[in-house]
Amino acid sequence: MNGEFRAQFDAEVMFVNGGGLRAEGFRLDIPGPDITDEDLATLFVRHLGLLMVAEVRLTNKTIIEEAHKGGRGVASAAGNTDRRLVELSHVITDGMVTLPRWPAPRITEWLTFEASRQRYAPGVEFQVARIDMIANTGTYLDTPAHRWADGADLAGTALDRLVDLPGIVVRVPEDIRAVDRLLLAPYDVAGKAVLLHTGWDTHFGTDRYAAPEAPYLTGDGAQALVEAGAALVGIDSINIDDMSPAARGERPAHSTLLAAGIPIVEHLTGLDALPPDGFRFTAAPPRVAGMATFPVRAYALVEPTP
Repeated sequence: MNGEFRAQFDAEVMFVNGGGLRAEGFRLDIPGPDITDEDLATLFVRHLGLLMVAEVRLTNKTIIEEAHKGGRGVASAAGNTDRRLVELSHVITDGMVTLPRWPAPRITEWLTFEASRQRYAPGVEFQVARIDMIANTGTYLDTPAHRWADGADLAGTALDRLVDLPGIVVRVPEDIRAVDRLLLAPYDVAGKAVLLHTGWDTHFGTDRYAAPEAPYLTGDGAQALVEAGAALVGIDSINIDDMSPAARGERPAHSTLLAAGIPIVEHLTGLDALPPDGFRFTAAPPRVAGMATFPVRAYALVEPTP
């Protein structure tokens, strides 16, 4: 016996945009004989590179001890011809609304050009502004300390979790609210900034932005990203968790990701301008001790590909 295992099974796949796929007697390399149906379905979806999967039903599963035959990865998208920077943050303006009923930022002048002329030599003048705001304003970063009292704060979060990360975009269909394990299964997220593109940023600054049907990441989806080794997770919706009354205030995505030390960036925008991969992502806040969240200048550097 060689200690390597394969699963043989029948599968029925249903897609969120209609249609389906059937497989009979499919064989797939697996990490061990005790694999669950859920994990096998995820592996199957990833192996075939299937997108927008709603459900996978497995039957007639048997485990066979035999040598692995090797698998193929999901191909990366190509076609980027220019090196360019893409802005992914909302502009912070005086009085803007990020979260309804939360305080808006106030931007004023602490030192005006006119007042500064009394302090400096003739012809020399400066302006110094002042901003009063809560940390959750605009596009911002959540560190582990946002959810867990003993977690790393802004000053304690390493730069290698925030800066120059290889990025990948997960396109979420318009009629899907919940980003779950199966939707994430086709993507290789290890060591990457995983950016969930829902398109909800088009409602930013309107009442609809906080509507109960805003897209979110499920707890199971968050767990899948932890298991796969994601470095950071971002979303262009109002919250990475479900904000509807049905959620009863639970925050499984925040809890799971931040417990694993995976930073979260919320209220992203402009993800439609990014390719599926082949870019570097940065979202670095000031190094403030004792604070868990703060606005970021999130952006991507898109490199040319052959």
